[in-house]
Amino acid sequence: MRTIAEINDKIRQGSVTVWTITEAKAKITELGIEQAVKTVDVITTGAFEPMEGSGAMMNLGHSDPPIKIVECHLDGVLAYSGFGAVDLYLGAGQLMTSSRDSIREGEVEERGGGHVIADLIADKPVRLSALGQVTDCYPRASLDTTITRDRLNQFYLFNPRNLYQNFIVAVNGGDRPLATYLGPLQPRLGNAVYANTGALSPLLNLPDLQTIGIGTRILLGGSEGYIAWEGTQHFPLQRRLPNRTPVGPAATVALIGDAKRMDAHWVRGCYFKGYGPSLMLGVGVPIPILNQAVLASCAVKDEDLVVPVIDFSIPRRVRPIFGLVSYAQLKSGRIVLDGKAVRTAPLASVYLSGQVALDLKQRIEAGEFELTKAIAALPTDTRFMPQDSWGPQIDMA
Repeated sequence: MRTIAEINDKIRQGSVTVWTITEAKAKITELGIEQAVKTVDVITTGAFEPMEGSGAMMNLGHSDPPIKIVECHLDGVLAYSGFGAVDLYLGAGQLMTSSRDSIREGEVEERGGGHVIADLIADKPVRLSALGQVTDCYPRASLDTTITRDRLNQFYLFNPRNLYQNFIVAVNGGDRPLATYLGPLQPRLGNAVYANTGALSPLLNLPDLQTIGIGTRILLGGSEGYIAWEGTQHFPLQRRLPNRTPVGPAATVALIGDAKRMDAHWVRGCYFKGYGPSLMLGVGVPIPILNQAVLASCAVKDEDLVVPVIDFSIPRRVRPIFGLVSYAQLKSGRIVLDGKAVRTAPLASVYLSGQVALDLKQRIEAGEFELTKAIAALPTDTRFMPQDSWGPQIDMA
């Protein structure tokens, strides 16, 4: 019915019709799909949730005398330095300490890579302490200084895995509390934590990734970004319902964007007690309504989406499940497992996810954000392989 070029023309003319995903659900119910598809040009979706699969690339510029960095800490957090004299990559999940003994004994501060990234985006000073490999061209042995966002040549987020298309619900059927990447789990099914906003989630409204791909412009941390590649653990072959939505973790995307232009409101460091640091990140994805099939995918409701309930008390890669529940059940605040009512709580912020979608809508309506046509599709046949040990076992203690 329409093309991205035609939608961009309407954006430039100020005549584009944009709905947030929340508005779209209501409008589709009110008007029906056939009438709604004639009305709306773009639907905006948003997510604001912990995205541990994130990190920042940065270039420091050369000191005098110059240094070839082989080890570097930013506010005590180890940054990777193995691909250029003064290039660094800082992972959001990197712990503040690099001591193996202290990590084993639980002696870590509740701060990490995500906090340092958020501080730099907020233009706060960060201490840099580096050791160098002394060579004829890089004679400096160490560097201690303070960096800020504007004193970096390049500073951009490159996130290998964001925006899971569905995920899991975590519970604890054991006898002791558990500290996990989804937060604390109380024993004997004391609570259940889920990590997706269901019918509001960007990729659950695009079950076959119909309108996104490499080169798709998105909103990342309050500024323009792009889908750069498939995400790590991308698994589009996950089992699916007749409505094409997956029953567990499926597609993911790798994202990139200029951190110097990001808004600290949408990039925040966080920490999971007993597990480690992460990064709360806002991501907005526009869905151009090119035809009726795309709009029909956006009509999916929480009762039409299911997710597996996983028992984290079993410390194995494959854990037992309590079956599937719908997002409507999760959002009611209670699910029933083995005859017991279990409290539920979301890890993602439904409110702030909606605000990301609203921000993106307003930018499109103001002519500040145009859509892009993907230069290549994301793969739909990628398998997810586990890592098993096939050779002799080595004691790493």
